Amino acid sequence: MNELLRSTTAYRAIAGAARRGGCAQFTLVFFADEGYLRPLLTECAKAFFGADEGTRAARLIGEEAYADCPFFPPAGGRLTAELASAVADESALEPVEASKKLIVLDAFHTVTPLVQNKLLKLLEEPPPKVYFLAGAANEHAVLPTVLSRANKITVPPFSEEAVRAALARKYPGRAGTEAAAAACGGVFSAAERLLEGGGEEFRLAERFLLGDGCEAACRDVGEKKRVGFFAAVRLLLRDALLIASGQGRYAAVHSQAAQAIARRFPAGAAIAAAEAAARAERDLQFNANPGQAALALAAEIEEELKKWQK
Repeated sequence: MNELLRSTTAYRAIAGAARRGGCAQFTLVFFADEGYLRPLLTECAKAFFGADEGTRAARLIGEEAYADCPFFPPAGGRLTAELASAVADESALEPVEASKKLIVLDAFHTVTPLVQNKLLKLLEEPPPKVYFLAGAANEHAVLPTVLSRANKITVPPFSEEAVRAALARKYPGRAGTEAAAAACGGVFSAAERLLEGGGEEFRLAERFLLGDGCEAACRDVGEKKRVGFFAAVRLLLRDALLIASGQGRYAAVHSQAAQAIARRFPAGAAIAAAEAAARAERDLQFNANPGQAALALAAEIEEELKKWQK
């Protein structure tokens, strides 16, 4: 996975700036893969210090134990007002081992406006030798005043080929990597969820698109928060279009259900349904309820089918 993270725009930009001695004092990285945001920040921190893999500094940064590279909050936590005070206290201390200090702020998209405002002055004018590296899964949760003070780096989604290769390295011989890579939208942790879920999202999506137990599928999506379900719906609709146009050899899913979906959906309905599924995925980023999003998608698809079957 580190190979994939080191291919990102964020890693390359920070590594290049570190070599030139020109790192911004406050860098904000936007990376949609929330599951791998902290590992990406860790790799970027190693690049910031020029810590090559295998060195003591790289090992300590990876363990979040390097004196000059503290991480806030603790893994899985949230940056509270109390921790923001601890960040300010930490920034007042001189570097211990290196010539500079990097304070890493994880999951910045979960930080409340109150705490962001508390950190604003510090991020705007850090003490000498102190740098900040923050990571967020999306931009809309970050205050405009914070954004205006940051060197922003947005990491694009990974290509399907890059995700497939990374899955093959991490899960050698595992079935379903091709479909998971195709459906994940360039988000590696989403590919892993699709893969490790044993294909349940794909089976739910197949029943959903065939109109078989649609309400039960939506209820399951809501109760178990199966956000990968929408990606599976998109992939199946894409494959249905490929099958219907005689290009089935390029499809990622080769099942009888995919063939049946291709027969059920006219091309126009499949395209419109795939676009609706993509909108549902975007809505989830704004905390939409997965079950309600699935029900709304089902209603929209039914309308499209009626329209194109007239």
